[in-house]
Amino acid sequence: MSHIRGRLQKAADELVAKYTTSIPFDWRLYAHDIDGSIAHAKMLAEQGIISAGEAVIISQGLESIRGEIEKGKFDFKPEREDIHMAIEARLMEKVGEVGGKLHTARSRNDQVALDLRLFAKEAISETSVKLREFQRALISLAEANKSVVIPGYTHLQPAQPVLLAHHLLAYFEMFQRDIDRFNHCLKQADVMPLGSGALAGVAYNIDREFLAHELGFSQISQNSIDAVSDRDFVLEYEAAASIGMMHLSRLAEEIILWSSAEFNFIELDEAYATGSSIMPQKKNPDVAELARGKTGRIYGRLIALLTTMKALPLAYNRDLQEDKEGLFDTVDTLLSTLEVFTGMVATLKIKTESAAQAVKQGYLLATDLADYLVKKGEAFRNAHNIVARLVSYAMKKGKAFDELSLTEYKGFSPLFSEDVYSISVESSLAARDVIGGTAPKQVARALANAKKIVEDSKVRG
Repeated sequence: MSHIRGRLQKAADELVAKYTTSIPFDWRLYAHDIDGSIAHAKMLAEQGIISAGEAVIISQGLESIRGEIEKGKFDFKPEREDIHMAIEARLMEKVGEVGGKLHTARSRNDQVALDLRLFAKEAISETSVKLREFQRALISLAEANKSVVIPGYTHLQPAQPVLLAHHLLAYFEMFQRDIDRFNHCLKQADVMPLGSGALAGVAYNIDREFLAHELGFSQISQNSIDAVSDRDFVLEYEAAASIGMMHLSRLAEEIILWSSAEFNFIELDEAYATGSSIMPQKKNPDVAELARGKTGRIYGRLIALLTTMKALPLAYNRDLQEDKEGLFDTVDTLLSTLEVFTGMVATLKIKTESAAQAVKQGYLLATDLADYLVKKGEAFRNAHNIVARLVSYAMKKGKAFDELSLTEYKGFSPLFSEDVYSISVESSLAARDVIGGTAPKQVARALANAKKIVEDSKVRG
């Protein structure tokens, strides 16, 4: 069976046949296509459209084809255009004309919509699992280093001391939102389109509820035109993946910075770094750099499909063939990035001494000094200005706050007294004892909550 020509008498040009074939990539839908076809054959038999015996022959033939593909013995002939026609043609070779009855009450338009939704549902579930595994790695790293303090930054400038665990849990929150987005995406993908035909429905007494139950869908599409032309669920996956990759890229950037000699907060395991072809001393964070680079690739896939969809009239158009390669690549890239990041984070070594030394620099307790004056009765804006001048003075003198004499302090405000020396990194952390703050008590609560979220999802799964 070659490219479907219908009323066309002239064979497709060889270049056209090569240009339009999708088998080189949509072969990945084979399992979903076979599952959908077996369910369709069962439904046709249940409705008396084909006989029960014919349904058995078709189903057995399809299972045999599944085995051929999984064993690498299936011939993906380019002239058969796509995976759907490749499987149907092979079915007819194996079981004869009865195989031609499989396409009764079905179009390739609703068939491919079904296959893609089945693929998307599977990909979404796997993505959520990988996100959970990555969250566990973040929690483990946070727990193992819950007393480590690092400088918190704004504008990449040292700002205030924070617990490393608090910083890592910020990423836990990001990936929790990603999981929520993929859960919503799953709901959008969980709609059974089979029975929509080419665009107008089918002229047979089919049972769409039977199909939905057989294939594990919770909903049935309500408009046949929309069902064959909708790719919102693909766009939603790619949008959620883009945001997820953005989160991974932000972490990648921090891993790159923190592993540099200038920061020296972490050491990458050698399994997640590379050397240099010319400089023997180098240990490069290539995994993180690649993830940062691949993020743009995922953005491109989303923009490409949005551009494809933006001017498509209803219903199906061949432009929609462009939905698959981008989706497949997005799924592969996101899953592989999550897998490698899970391993990289799990093997990170925190350089606690370097982090502690960094906390002593940059006048990170300046805000605490301002708060100290406020508690003594000074207006905050005045206190801010006083401490700003104090910082300038200390920098010129080359002194840390705890190296300034009380006389020097009082030169900026008479409200300073001996208790100013009780301000420390520990007191700064403890003072942020609000929900969401970096106080040890709050971070412990947040860690416990994060573990509960992960464990509860494991039970539900």
